[in-house]
Amino acid sequence: MATLAPAPRPPSPGAPGPPPALARAGLRRSVALAKVFRLEQSDPDTFYRAVALDTVAQIEQYTALSGSTVLDVGGGAGYFTAVLTAAGARCLLVEPEAGDPPVPDPGPQGSPEERHRFAVSAGRVAPGLTVAGDGYHLPVADGRADLTFSSNVLEHVADVAGFLDEQVRVTRPGGLLYVSFTAWYSLWGGHETAPWHYLGGHRAARRYEAKTGHPPKNRFGSTLFACHVGPTLRLVRRRRDVDVIAAIPRYHPRWLHWVVGVPLLRELVTWNLLLVLRRRPEGSA
Repeated sequence: MATLAPAPRPPSPGAPGPPPALARAGLRRSVALAKVFRLEQSDPDTFYRAVALDTVAQIEQYTALSGSTVLDVGGGAGYFTAVLTAAGARCLLVEPEAGDPPVPDPGPQGSPEERHRFAVSAGRVAPGLTVAGDGYHLPVADGRADLTFSSNVLEHVADVAGFLDEQVRVTRPGGLLYVSFTAWYSLWGGHETAPWHYLGGHRAARRYEAKTGHPPKNRFGSTLFACHVGPTLRLVRRRRDVDVIAAIPRYHPRWLHWVVGVPLLRELVTWNLLLVLRRRPEGSA
């Protein structure tokens, strides 16, 4: 079993905060995030840092991070772990690719996919806080995390129910789960193959490879799956071990949260569904 990192130092008064546009709620934040998302392929470092800062500000609307124990499941190169730690959390990143052989540094001329794989391999963003692990079999004892966090991981797993089972297991009773995913029928549902995923995931992947000369990082049917808002909501609401605290569009202003309650429309407009779940005390089901 992995052990969590030592308690971090409190963030210094001069520690950087989120960019002003991302720190504000409302439409300005959503527009700023949409602009940042255009950098995901060309400048993943800027993209992931900006989203991580925004996400931590969002988490703190539901729970205090300072002094809490956080498990970051599938957090890649560690952008979220780094910002969670800076907020005062004791954080451990579990990433399956962390156990892969080291990837050579592709340099500035490498593709965004190559640079991102190098960042994950090197543990560049959160060195010393990462262990190799499978989201279905986390190397953590039962009930150890105050917060179990997975950002945009659900669309990359074939067995959503099994993945959630494991997140609940490692979360203490009364603790929170932060789970988000990109809805398949949103504009970004196909990730780098969007918007051609509307014509089918396999077809979009073939078009991407023909255009770029290499396959997409996220391969439909293998590391990318069609994850939908309605079925996922029904899945978590049927569970007897968690309460649904929030089910909202992660990047939308508050006045657009109602779209999650409208079938069909929510699949297109939600963009990214955020679920905040609280694990029920043992025996309360």
